[in-house]
Amino acid sequence: MTHYQLDLARADRERWLKQYYFIRAAFSVAWVAAAFAAGSSSALIAGALLVLYPAWDAAANFVDALRSGGFGQNRTQALNVLASLATTVAVLIALQMSMNLVLAVFGGWAILAGLLQLGTAIRRWESFGAQWAMVLSGAQSALAGGFFIFQASTPAVPSIATVTGYAAVGALYFLVSAIWLTVGDWRCRAAM
Repeated sequence: MTHYQLDLARADRERWLKQYYFIRAAFSVAWVAAAFAAGSSSALIAGALLVLYPAWDAAANFVDALRSGGFGQNRTQALNVLASLATTVAVLIALQMSMNLVLAVFGGWAILAGLLQLGTAIRRWESFGAQWAMVLSGAQSALAGGFFIFQASTPAVPSIATVTGYAAVGALYFLVSAIWLTVGDWRCRAAM
C-alpha cells in the first residue's frame, strides 16, 4: 500500500468513527427518552428497553469492529460483542426473576464492557486521538457497574430509572468524542 492509500484508509476510518460516535449518542438519547416516557409506566416496555440496550451494544460493536479492520484487529470489541450478547440473554432470564437480578446483570456487564471499551479507546488513541472521553467512559462504566451490583444487593427494588442515568452519561461521552473528532478534522482542514 502506498502512503496515499494508507492516508485514505485512515481518513475513511476516522470518518466512520465520527459517524459511529454520533449514532451511538443518538441511540442512547432516544433510549433514555423512551425509558423516561414509557419505561416507568409499563413493565413490559421497561423490560423490552432493558433487553434492547445490551443487544444494541452488541450490534454496534459488531459493525464498528468490521468497519475498523475486522475482529482480528479489534479483539476487545469482539469480546464486547460476546459479552453484550450474553448480557442480552441474561437480562431476558433475570427479568423473569427480579429487577434486583436485572440490575446485578447490568452491573457485571457495565464492568466488563467498560473495561473492554477502555481497551478499545487506548488502542485507538494512537491512530485517532480524541479518545480521552472514551477512556473516561470506559472507566466510569466499570465504576458504575460496581455501584449497580451494590444496589442490587440492597432490599430496595430498582427500576429502569437506575440504568437511565448510566445511559445518559454514555450518550454524553459518545457525543463529546464525535464533536472532538469533528473539530479536530475542521482544524486540520483549515491548517491546509
